[in-house]
Amino acid sequence: MRERIEALEQRIYDGGQVTAEEAVELMELEGPEVYDLFPSANRVARRFKGYDVELCGIVNAKSGRCPEDCAFCAQSAHHRTEAPVYDLKNPDEIVAAAREGAGICANRFGIVTSGTAVGEGPELDRVCEAVRRIAAEGEVSPCASLGILSEEALRRLWEAGLRGYHHNLETARSFFPEICTTHDYDDDVETVRTAKRLGFMTCSGGIFGIGESRAQRVEMALTLRELEVDSVPLNFLVPVQGTRLESMPPLPPLECLKIVAVYRFLLPRATIKVCAGRDRNLGDLASWIFYAGANGMMVGHYLTTAGRHPDQDLKMVRDLGFRPVAEGSGRGL
Repeated sequence: MRERIEALEQRIYDGGQVTAEEAVELMELEGPEVYDLFPSANRVARRFKGYDVELCGIVNAKSGRCPEDCAFCAQSAHHRTEAPVYDLKNPDEIVAAAREGAGICANRFGIVTSGTAVGEGPELDRVCEAVRRIAAEGEVSPCASLGILSEEALRRLWEAGLRGYHHNLETARSFFPEICTTHDYDDDVETVRTAKRLGFMTCSGGIFGIGESRAQRVEMALTLRELEVDSVPLNFLVPVQGTRLESMPPLPPLECLKIVAVYRFLLPRATIKVCAGRDRNLGDLASWIFYAGANGMMVGHYLTTAGRHPDQDLKMVRDLGFRPVAEGSGRGL
């Protein structure tokens, strides 16, 4: 199998692509053969992304009461959870959170709101003001995850200084109806496509361990490849009591790493970030995400769950010989 994997690696260097069938074959690897996958994925990552590591932080700027019924989400109004509920933070609070993100070496900072979309009146005005101030300070690059937005709303954010827009597909089109029934998959795809057309750095990925098949993991990657997204956040389920997926078992660490590696094969030039669920699902193998082909991760807290202390993550990155990059200020750290 090693020779076959290395042949796929060489094809990528030659400008070719891994097919859906080949990717499913890689995703189905078990036992010792999994370890043949990681060195190649690592070499592909280093060839196209070097040793710089992108770190992103987020603020949960508006929490709870989401009308969407995503099966995994603690903030859905369809679930009864302990997730916090509050309206959109004011610009001062968002800017203060961005400064904290810059202080923990995040090179990108995401303003994240619950709900189908941020309101295109006073709420969007408030976000635009925060974006202008964060961009003007220049310590961290502002991004946003505000739901299914219109082209007009995205243009307003661009004019305010936003250059990165995040909107997850969550899972494969074929599995999406099992996870969410309150909006159509094409709404998500079109949001990413519109943001890409307007010039945004597009960030889109999904969550694994929610009942999807291995083939469906590949299916989502192929959609992301078709959309030519720039950054792909990979999340692993952290079951929350009160949600429909509260009893889902964790994915084995090697299964998580295999997902990272196959995504690197399918999206060799994308930034691949490992985000939520990293600690719970990977445990002692958390540092292996980089060997498996990742070149980024989220630092600090997630939306409704706590992350590791940023100092631990920075030490891990530096101990591995990688270089955290503060993109906003143009400095390596």
